[in-house]
Amino acid sequence: MDYIDPHIHMVSRVTDDYATLARMGCVAVSEPAFWAGFDRGSVDGFRDYFHQLTAVEGKRAAQYGIQHFTWLCINAKEAENVELSREVIAMIPEFLDAPGVLGIGEIGLNKNTRNESIIFLEHMELAIAHQQPILIHTPHLEDKYKGTRMILDMLNGDSRIDRSRVLVDHVEEHTIQAVLDDGYWAGMTLYPVSKCTPQRAADMIEMFGPERLLANSAGDWGPSKPTAVPDLIFELRQRGHSEALIKKIVYDNPIEFFSKSKNFQFQPRS
Repeated sequence: MDYIDPHIHMVSRVTDDYATLARMGCVAVSEPAFWAGFDRGSVDGFRDYFHQLTAVEGKRAAQYGIQHFTWLCINAKEAENVELSREVIAMIPEFLDAPGVLGIGEIGLNKNTRNESIIFLEHMELAIAHQQPILIHTPHLEDKYKGTRMILDMLNGDSRIDRSRVLVDHVEEHTIQAVLDDGYWAGMTLYPVSKCTPQRAADMIEMFGPERLLANSAGDWGPSKPTAVPDLIFELRQRGHSEALIKKIVYDNPIEFFSKSKNFQFQPRS
């Protein structure tokens, strides 16, 4: 089955992973900007990173027939440096018209701090000013429910936000209901050591249905599995779910959400 991984950090993966993804049926990936494993020290460091995301990584993916899309921001882990964050936010518009840039992300909260909230709101202003969809990270290290509630309150408090153009990622059993009830898209991140397993994701699909629900692998530089989405496909088949339901989660829903961006020029496999 063809599928799309809507949240995977391919800059941290070796080229062999692209070959493996292609063999498993992956036809497109979306790569949010994220933390590099260390705090970067200058706006030029981010300019080089955004160049890599918008001009380099797509060519590496294309060698294996995979279309590459991306999102831009300064990650919440670096938001404590408010001055640098503001320099990065001011620079992002240089790249918003580059091919494959879908919007602003992954913005969000890491430790639910005041500075993280300030930079989250300023990213929201950037997205609104440039009519960009938003992809949101919810915290892993601190209270996820509290952080998710803080994020939803900031989004809900701004009437200019189009909820159909916002994806709240890394949902778990105790946060998914609030995200869906408030009218946003919800992303389940499949991870071997934290976040959500394919089995737990299948449980959530059975509890909440497939509408406005996506599944991704994260596939970052930590312990992660870039083929976690095929693992979910296998789990759903083992449970007897229809091919139509599985395709909706791993292919149709990403296309519907990404189509909110004018830069999503997806070519289905013929």
